[in-house]
Amino acid sequence: MTAATVVLREMRWWDIAPVLELEHELFPEDAWSAGMFWSELAHARGPRATRRYVVAQDGTGRLVGYAGLAAAGDLADVQTIAAARDQWGTGLGARLLTELLRAATAFECAEVLLEVRVDNTRAQRLYERFGFEPIGFRRGYYQPGNVDALVMRLTDPAHAGTENPESSETHG
Repeated sequence: MTAATVVLREMRWWDIAPVLELEHELFPEDAWSAGMFWSELAHARGPRATRRYVVAQDGTGRLVGYAGLAAAGDLADVQTIAAARDQWGTGLGARLLTELLRAATAFECAEVLLEVRVDNTRAQRLYERFGFEPIGFRRGYYQPGNVDALVMRLTDPAHAGTENPESSETHG
């Protein structure tokens, strides 16, 4: 199934259980808890919303990806992006990231930051194609594996883009 047959929509509370299944499959050592997703979704609706979370569903209704962004002032932070392994290489990661950058623009953010595992070169290549640049490291950021995070920044998210999208995942 291609990313084109996958539909993106707003994440809602009833998506937390299938999101957690995918979360534990993709990030077994440092998976988010249900409480973390509940907390993020609590800030995703209404006139004072500071979050944007989306899910990706295939034609059978199966959840195959999700992504989230937090905004504060003129700065946004990619909280998580994940695509099911059978979606890697379909462009789904690029579609999810594009949706987050649209949200950053809607929140009037001038910059977007993210953390990505130093060993996740697939995700790093995706972010670089969108114009993200490395700006530093967070030592031991991903626990309990004590894996470093590469911090990346994108200025002017309204004009970010890619010519050759590829799926990937990260999580911060």
